[in-house]
Amino acid sequence: MLTDLQIAFIGGGTMGEMIISRLLSTKIVEKPDLIIVSEPLSTRCLHLEREYGVRTTTSNTEAVQGASIVILAVKPQVLAEVMAMLKGKISPDTLVISIVGGVSIPSLCQGLNHSAVVRTMPNIAVQVGHGTTVWSSSPSVTQIQRSHTQAILQALGKEFVTQNEHYLDMATALSSAGTGFVFLYIEAMIDAGVQMGLTRTQAQELTLHTIAGSVELMFQTDEHPAVLRNKVTSPGGVTAAGLYELEKGGMRTVISNAVLTALSRTEQLGNTL
Repeated sequence: MLTDLQIAFIGGGTMGEMIISRLLSTKIVEKPDLIIVSEPLSTRCLHLEREYGVRTTTSNTEAVQGASIVILAVKPQVLAEVMAMLKGKISPDTLVISIVGGVSIPSLCQGLNHSAVVRTMPNIAVQVGHGTTVWSSSPSVTQIQRSHTQAILQALGKEFVTQNEHYLDMATALSSAGTGFVFLYIEAMIDAGVQMGLTRTQAQELTLHTIAGSVELMFQTDEHPAVLRNKVTSPGGVTAAGLYELEKGGMRTVISNAVLTALSRTEQLGNTL
């Protein structure tokens, strides 16, 4: 629990709202008025106030005044402008947590003229408390600030800390962008079910339970996916026929290339600052 610590969100978009929702619903933050959100759109401010009881402002500098934790939740394209506005305005003992994809800790420290920075990469599953977040911190982040970071990220799901910041770029490609790849696969499975004659509701329910069951089986058995795949692949059988089509279509290569391309794009975004 982050008792009586004021938290400022710079950006009140989708991901920022998800984090706010989880912090309040899990009681990591017990009082909504301890959270202030800086958001340029008045309609978003009104929504966040009504939905969560948090305070809002259209001024980034106003939001960070008195904040113990500042969470940067803006798009990479506007980060340079935001950092220029906040440079030198954040108290030295304030923890800054960034969820901005691709932007390195040195870039954040330099852009904000601030030394206590944590870089994180959560994915969209934080909305339901099953997110995956990899994070790394600058040397100036204290042990107490690291525990505050863990408390926030554990409210979102599973958190992994690393000293090698490059892993965050990899996590962005595999875990964050990866959710989009999984959703596309799910969509294709559902569409195939509809094409076979199932209703969309039936196809979606079967697909989701099939994937959820497969994931849970891997968690519980800790077996290699190839071992589990072989268990359901009989010689000349139904699964073997379908797998042949997937391999012929280059599924492994396409997925690998998608992840590697996402990594390259993450690195490009980081180099623009």
